[in-house]
Amino acid sequence: MDCAAKFEKNIAALPGVTRASLNATVGKLIVQGSVSLDAIRREGKNENYTIIPDGEPQPEQVQAGSNWELIRVLAALAALLAGYIAERVTGSAAVYIPLFVAAIATGGWGNFRKAFYSLPRLDFNMSVLMSLAIIGAMAIGEWEEGAVVAFLYAVSEMLEAWTMDRARQSIRQLMDIAPKTARMISLPAGEVDVPVEEIRVGDLMVIRPGEKIAMDGRIVKGESAINQASITGESAPVEKGPGAEVYAGTLNTSGTLEVEITKLVQDTTIAKIINLVEEAQAKRAPSQAFIERFAAIYTPIVLLLAVGIVLVPPLLLGYDWGPWIYRGLALLVVSCPCALVVSTPVAIVSAIGNAARQGVLIKGGIHLEGAGSLTAIAFDKTGTLTKGIPTVTDVIPTGTRSGQELLQIAAALESRSEHPLALAIVRTAAARQIAWDPVEDFKNITGRGAQGTVNGQKVYIGNPRLFEELGVTSDLVNEQVSRLQGEGKTVMLVGNRQGFLGIITAADEVRKTSKTALAALKKLGIRHTIMLTGDNEATARAISARVGVDEFRAELLPQDKVTAIRAYQEQYGNVAMVGDGINDAPALATASVGIAMGGAGTDVALETADIALMADDLTKLPFTISLSRATLKIIRQNITFALVIKAIAVLAVFPGWLTLWLAILGDMGATVLVTLNSARLMRLKPEE
Repeated sequence: MDCAAKFEKNIAALPGVTRASLNATVGKLIVQGSVSLDAIRREGKNENYTIIPDGEPQPEQVQAGSNWELIRVLAALAALLAGYIAERVTGSAAVYIPLFVAAIATGGWGNFRKAFYSLPRLDFNMSVLMSLAIIGAMAIGEWEEGAVVAFLYAVSEMLEAWTMDRARQSIRQLMDIAPKTARMISLPAGEVDVPVEEIRVGDLMVIRPGEKIAMDGRIVKGESAINQASITGESAPVEKGPGAEVYAGTLNTSGTLEVEITKLVQDTTIAKIINLVEEAQAKRAPSQAFIERFAAIYTPIVLLLAVGIVLVPPLLLGYDWGPWIYRGLALLVVSCPCALVVSTPVAIVSAIGNAARQGVLIKGGIHLEGAGSLTAIAFDKTGTLTKGIPTVTDVIPTGTRSGQELLQIAAALESRSEHPLALAIVRTAAARQIAWDPVEDFKNITGRGAQGTVNGQKVYIGNPRLFEELGVTSDLVNEQVSRLQGEGKTVMLVGNRQGFLGIITAADEVRKTSKTALAALKKLGIRHTIMLTGDNEATARAISARVGVDEFRAELLPQDKVTAIRAYQEQYGNVAMVGDGINDAPALATASVGIAMGGAGTDVALETADIALMADDLTKLPFTISLSRATLKIIRQNITFALVIKAIAVLAVFPGWLTLWLAILGDMGATVLVTLNSARLMRLKPEE
């Protein structure tokens, strides 16, 4: 990570480069400006990086890099053991020194190469410090020590590369989710397999049972259950039919589908997720920025201390040079803050990758850390705590007609309307297999309801205000209306100028997961939960009681939600806002952490929020907060461990207890251990 940061800085300093950004986790370098590829490759060569332009296949030597590391370690070990045996058996320097030199050359070759390019720039990175220590050991006749240091460093590099590769697996798994070809309908040839890069919007794709979907699209024919776990984290397949959206990388479990392509391969939901995850992994978290500032101060101080240890005792106190040069070399080895530098980014990468696999998109380390420090969470009501789709809850006749007849008349009127409440009535009648006659003389009454002639009788449906204007009233009906509105239901009256035929109510259905998620947040210590809604106070009170929020604010416009979030931030500190990412965009942007619901279904949610729950599943919110807190805990563990190891090593230098091989083992061992500790975050799962 430290070498990567220096490489990024060196690329940015090239003439003509305006900006350089390196994501070491996925091995992606973005360079803006005018610069030759050869200049970038030269800088890459200095750090032992191979630069491959986007789209070009990887050469075999790059793909076989990990095998070469293993071969180098084994060769260094063989030379080291042979030298050790030769020294003990023959005692001849002419025999064992060449073997130790061979161990140093094979184990430290990459290290020396990096140091050769770094030293002229006064870039005292780990390679420079390690090379100076090995050369110094050879200069004072400690051939065996130098060979052991080179071998251990090669082992440590191999282990660090392996543990970092484990952290990269999350993004690689995302990249491999969607197929590279799709079965397309191509007349007159019939069905042909086509690379996804050649597919255009409007083309028709065929997906058979058991196949993965290669592109985003809309079903035009067929029905099936789609396993969307790879995108949304939902465990159960979702039933879908004509008109429904499907996403690349999801699995068709049953039924053959014909799908019209709606997005190019680079614009699919999974492609956006991959890009956003890569960007998130490249963004530095606050703790990471602090560590980098600390390391920038710490390293020069320890280097000066090492120089002082080498020079002061021999020059001022008359001690022998040999032991103090050795101690200075040992301090050089432990002075590089590798474990500190990697303690944060590997944890952040592991957590963001794990979250993506669980259907939670976190757009940067700063937002991951922010989720762990929340004290209050505000929720939009419609589409967040509720499904956002009104459902008929009560059908109450008030005259001589039955409930079925009342619903039949209402459905006949509402079948000509596109209002959400009208659609709810029509859906309910259809679900109960109630047929209705066509309405005549239909007229929409803006803000009130509708009227029309059903079976020769003029009938009205609408809110209580409509019937007040018609002069139709009833104390019994008024009492029922007040009671039903108090329960948070929207009341629609059906009747004519002579009187009421009945009452139909609808309500926005509360999500099954809302109450569970809010209870889980309470267990996590979120002290304040708030519901913000544009609905009337009676509805807001009823819904808030059902889901279990601590308080609510009703009749809010979008700008009022922004004002409310700012007030809660002053009152409670760090406040998150959870919404659908569309009309809640201003509040999401104002909150300490903006969290969007249903990111898989809306581009706005992906672009607006700091965190997107890809499915409409609030239970992923407690998981996200738990993951954030676990990440912060592991970062603190890593930093503490790295600092303690450094402190012990530095103190052990003065009495001469710290040997060169112990120094390298302590430094690189700490680096590998903090990396492995961070990798534990990839195994954290949501509670059932």
